[in-house]
Amino acid sequence: METQVLAALNEADGPVTAGWVQEHLAADLAYTTVMTVLARLLAKNAVTRRREGRSFAWMPAADEAGLAAWKMHRVLNSEQDRRAVLASFVTALPEGDEQLLRELLDQAGDKD
Repeated sequence: METQVLAALNEADGPVTAGWVQEHLAADLAYTTVMTVLARLLAKNAVTRRREGRSFAWMPAADEAGLAAWKMHRVLNSEQDRRAVLASFVTALPEGDEQLLRELLDQAGDKD
């Protein structure tokens, strides 16, 4: 459900209400369920909100690339053997992606 809510928020042109999110989900979820999911995503820093009148307007904390990275972090954090997960991920990368990852890691290392 979190992924669906984040996808809906990313499709929006700007901040939207929970009611808007509910209407734009493929699943038929209750308003309270949507609010619960949004609150959980807020606690995980995946979304932000601002008060608009008596309700909140919600928006994703990151763009689509950031959303994909957030999903990858969630998967990685849910596993006990991070090294094995990362090793499996890296060895399955196509050659071009592996080189890109090496370049990005080098750039990140240069910033430290």
